[in-house]
Amino acid sequence: MAVQQKTEKQKMLAGELYLASDPELVAERQRASQLTCLYNATREEEKERRSQLLQDLFAEVSSNPQITPTFYCDYGSNIYVGDNLYLNYGCVILDCNTVYLGDNLLCGPYVQIYTAHHPIDPALRLTRREFASPVEIGNNVWMGGGAIICPGASIGDNTTIGAGSVVTKSIPANVVAVGNPCRIVRELI
Repeated sequence: MAVQQKTEKQKMLAGELYLASDPELVAERQRASQLTCLYNATREEEKERRSQLLQDLFAEVSSNPQITPTFYCDYGSNIYVGDNLYLNYGCVILDCNTVYLGDNLLCGPYVQIYTAHHPIDPALRLTRREFASPVEIGNNVWMGGGAIICPGASIGDNTTIGAGSVVTKSIPANVVAVGNPCRIVRELI
C-alpha cells in the first residue's frame, strides 16, 4: 500500500519543514494579498465592505472586528478571530500556521504576530525550507504598540503585554509582561 505524501501546506500546518515556494501556497498568499489590498483601500464608513472582506480573508471571524488599515497577513485562512477584535495601524500577522485571537483583544499600532521561523542550521536554511508554529492569544488581552509575538508563543487571558515587548515564550493568564525578551513584572488579582 502506497503512503500518500503530505502536501507542502499540510507540512506547514503540521509544523514540519515545508517549501513556501510551492504553487498552492504561492496562490494562497496572492489571494490574501489581493484581499488585504482591497481591505486597506476601504474607508472607515465602508463597514459592510470591510466586514465582507474579513469574512473572505480569515478562517473564522466573530462579531465586531475592527482593523485599522493598513493590515497585512500571509494567508488569512489560518487566522481565527474572536469577538471585538481591535487591531490598530500597521499590524502584521504571518499566519503560516494557525493564529487564534481571543475575544476582546486590543492591539496597539504595529503589533506583529509571527508563526513562521527558519532553521538555525545554515545548510538546512539554504534549502529554502522553513517551519511554522501556532500562536494563541487569549481573551481580554491588551498588547501595546510594536509588540512582537514569536512563533509558538501563547498569551493567557486578561494579560497585558507592554509596548515594544518581544514575546519569545508563552505568557500565562492574569499578568503584566514587558521587555525583550518579555517577562512577567506583575501578577493581576
